[in-house]
Amino acid sequence: MSRPKIENISSGKELKKWYWLKEELVMRCKKLGVNYFGSKVEVMERLAAILDGAEIKDHKKYQYPQSKFDWTNEKLGLDTVVTDNYKSGANVRRFFEAQCGPDFRFSIAFTNWIKANVGITLGDAIAEWKRINELRKQDPLQKAALPASYLYNQYLRDFFADNPDKSIMEARRCWELKRALKADSFRYEKTDLDLG
Repeated sequence: MSRPKIENISSGKELKKWYWLKEELVMRCKKLGVNYFGSKVEVMERLAAILDGAEIKDHKKYQYPQSKFDWTNEKLGLDTVVTDNYKSGANVRRFFEAQCGPDFRFSIAFTNWIKANVGITLGDAIAEWKRINELRKQDPLQKAALPASYLYNQYLRDFFADNPDKSIMEARRCWELKRALKADSFRYEKTDLDLG
């Protein structure tokens, strides 16, 4: 069975059996006049409820950032305050690499911490990155839990845990085949190797 067009899906249960890009979910919500803001999981749940005939009340309204700070171009310093429109882009990466060294990398835990702590300074953020990085060094095998919307990342993590000798191309091929199927779960399973 090939993947149907999202416009042809008529129930929330059916919607959840297929893998959808957030952009596809957003476009469907727009066509139905449904609020399309929020995480991919939130948009999927809202759309599924609408398709099942539920009346959506009191769902979160998108809060537009109040700050006009330009994280892409502004000169950043230790005293730069994290605003509600914070973005982890190239300019911010350069700043953190200059302050933390070549080992710097964004992680889910670090990025979520920054976004949850509007009002802190980048100096505070550097101290938190160093704390998180130290914990990672103490237990390098510990992996941060991935949010539910990171299906691809979780799939790759599970694939390589089970198949350390396989290539990224093989993992991506299995993912492409898996996400084209109707499924109850998009987590990696040993039988995915037999899909192609």
